Amino acid sequence: MERLIWIERKFAFDLPDWMFPNVVERIRGTPSRLEDRVRNLSREILTRKENEKWSVQEQAGHLLDLENLNLLRMDEYEAGRNELTPADIHNRKTHEAGYNEKSIDSILRAFRATRLTFVKRLDSVSPELVGRSALHPRLKTPMRLIDYVYFIAEHDDHHLARISDLLRML
Repeated sequence: MERLIWIERKFAFDLPDWMFPNVVERIRGTPSRLEDRVRNLSREILTRKENEKWSVQEQAGHLLDLENLNLLRMDEYEAGRNELTPADIHNRKTHEAGYNEKSIDSILRAFRATRLTFVKRLDSVSPELVGRSALHPRLKTPMRLIDYVYFIAEHDDHHLARISDLLRML
């Protein structure tokens, strides 16, 4: 099935605040879902590229790369900033990281640890913070914290689906 490129996705940010714990659970589960998808795969399969696109291992590394942005944006929500820091839409960090030369275990451990730090912060937010809004720089739309967490969950699922696509091809 043909999939839409991530940056072409459109979003409706209309979840009620009471859904926040459900959305947090989605991103809390991403490290486990990722580990389940790549467990027991050979290095050859993990690092194989199709059509010059990222390998399974690079997909996992990309999720890790964005965790620092998630933590920074959490700081921005807490500080009441009006606009969030832009992401690098060219994904330079992922392209330059050399994830295919690293061990999948080190990538997974780092992702789990950093995501857990982020989720622990989300677990302790106030109801007021859940609804606090800041402008998303690429989408040019106000995004509440609940919307941002939903956006992360959708991005996680986008890359997990891409990993599944790759594994079906291989």
